[in-house]
Amino acid sequence: MKTSLSRRTLLRGAGVGLGLPWLEAMAATSPTARPPVRLAALYMPNGVNVDAWNPVGTGRDFQLSPTLEPLGPVKDKITVVSNLWNANSKGGDGHYVKEAAILTCTTIKKTWGADIGNGVSVDQLCAQSCADQTPLPSLELGVTPVAIGVDAVVGYTRVYGSHIAWSNATTPLAREINPRAVYERLFRAASGQSTNSAKLDTLLLDRVLGDANKLRSQVGAADRIRIDEYMSLMRSLEQRVQRASAGTQRTWKARAPIDPKAAPPEKPADHAAHCRLMMDMIATAFQTDTTRVSTFMFGNAVSNVSFRFLEGVTAGHHDVSHHAKEADKLRQYQIINKWHIEQYAYLLRRLNEMKEGESTVLDNSMVIFASALSDGNSHNPHRLPIVVGGLGGGRIDAGQHLKYTEDDPLANLYVSMLDAFGAPVERFADSTGPLPGFLKG
Repeated sequence: MKTSLSRRTLLRGAGVGLGLPWLEAMAATSPTARPPVRLAALYMPNGVNVDAWNPVGTGRDFQLSPTLEPLGPVKDKITVVSNLWNANSKGGDGHYVKEAAILTCTTIKKTWGADIGNGVSVDQLCAQSCADQTPLPSLELGVTPVAIGVDAVVGYTRVYGSHIAWSNATTPLAREINPRAVYERLFRAASGQSTNSAKLDTLLLDRVLGDANKLRSQVGAADRIRIDEYMSLMRSLEQRVQRASAGTQRTWKARAPIDPKAAPPEKPADHAAHCRLMMDMIATAFQTDTTRVSTFMFGNAVSNVSFRFLEGVTAGHHDVSHHAKEADKLRQYQIINKWHIEQYAYLLRRLNEMKEGESTVLDNSMVIFASALSDGNSHNPHRLPIVVGGLGGGRIDAGQHLKYTEDDPLANLYVSMLDAFGAPVERFADSTGPLPGFLKG
């Protein structure tokens, strides 16, 4: 029998950092091999109407709440997790401290400028563990441009509110908000065109960074801070381009084709269409194995996107989240929450329709939906609203509502998910161990 080996496995097993010669055993795994595990994190700003969120009952004997009702078709493949909190986000302001740390479980540095500080996000720990196995280590998506400048009311740079994926304490990862650009990037990677494209991107980035440096010497202090913020994001993109220009490993093959004629529009018709297209991009990326890690932000922190396109809603998202217990605002708040869950459910259904041998892509994925607040009116980081879709390659004991003791660490969930992904850690942020009952066995 031939054993399939990755370069990462050999290097770690040998305990050396030397380059190894090409071995036949490094060839791409056969179609009968175990499919890879994927991780996606979907973030919704502004919290939830808690009275309409929590399921009735626990364990397998639970009923979906009105807000979670769209998840009915995949109920046996979701896990609703209640009562976790992110202790390191309890201080600071109402939004940035909590939302920037949703995947890092770290206390961010309070700053008005470019000297930002956070931690490595759980998605990036997963991406680092399999970075040499796919053309794209990870895929960061959103629908709203990065906010720059300072929120003078609370004293934090708005950069914090625009990113949930962090490769290290000072580097938030640039998001792509153009669905056509995302699709073309996936196609280039899947068709082996990423190397030449990356070289061209490197030249372009060099020019952009050079121009930014020149401009920095010609502006005042406030503008220099904004330019520094911009350059920190460009440097994270530069690192990714350089990695791509080194060439994707020769063993990788797309698990499914990407049709270049199916590219979506650059400018979606509206917010709803934009979000739906980004769900499709994650599904395409996971089905083809172009990447195994993705994040998506439905909006930046303090997002006030208008949801007047939903029947019965007459205000913006952030406005209704500050409901002051007014019945009509709470009603609108719940409608907006449910709409977000509908988009999440759409992605889960798509992944569940994608066959991988006797399983599906959803069976081999973990797709977390979360907000960094429970009640948006009080900016409460306790009892966070969290759902995990998928079976994590058969590791997750799904089809349950797991209700923990109040204030169990959110980081415990991430320890369990890292284990299921194949990137186990003894500790993540303030974790105290894996989350009981989440994984099988």
